[in-house]
Amino acid sequence: MKRIAALATGLLCALPAAADEVVDTLNSAISAYEGGDVQYALEELAYAQQLLLSLKTDSLQAFLPEAPEGWTRTINEEMNTGLAMMGGGVGAEATYNTGTDDFTLRLMMDNPMVAALAGMIPNAAVMGAKIERVGREKFMNQNGELTALIGNRVLVQASGGELSTMLDFLKTMDFGALADFGR
Repeated sequence: MKRIAALATGLLCALPAAADEVVDTLNSAISAYEGGDVQYALEELAYAQQLLLSLKTDSLQAFLPEAPEGWTRTINEEMNTGLAMMGGGVGAEATYNTGTDDFTLRLMMDNPMVAALAGMIPNAAVMGAKIERVGREKFMNQNGELTALIGNRVLVQASGGELSTMLDFLKTMDFGALADFGR
């Protein structure tokens, strides 16, 4: 019990003030545990985890570029539902559209698919793919779909549009901050 209290205290101290619902839920889990209701404590911990993942997702969406003039950006609010079916993780996705041109930009992290692609991207030439550079990052270009692994944990994919357009959007991203995200 002391371990759980110490863990919860550490988590509570690390949370931003805006995460009051997370704090309340963790406190509820501790109270349930101390009262002997282990099942409810587990349910509250699962809910707190869901809330934290939601906060992380919202923060990850901030890395998606804003739509420049003449473009619209539509955030895919169902992205993480799909990730749950693929082993979990956190993701953000947006479709950019001008009415005549469009493409999708996707960010994924802490997902088994990201780990699986980690070995493939650096060896793109072996797979017959080209490499496109965006700053210091290397994107695998496979039939017009651009894929990179940032910081060995964040998968960035751009697909469905003109190569030059997608590269221009990718050039606006802060890959250094993205590599450090959530650490």
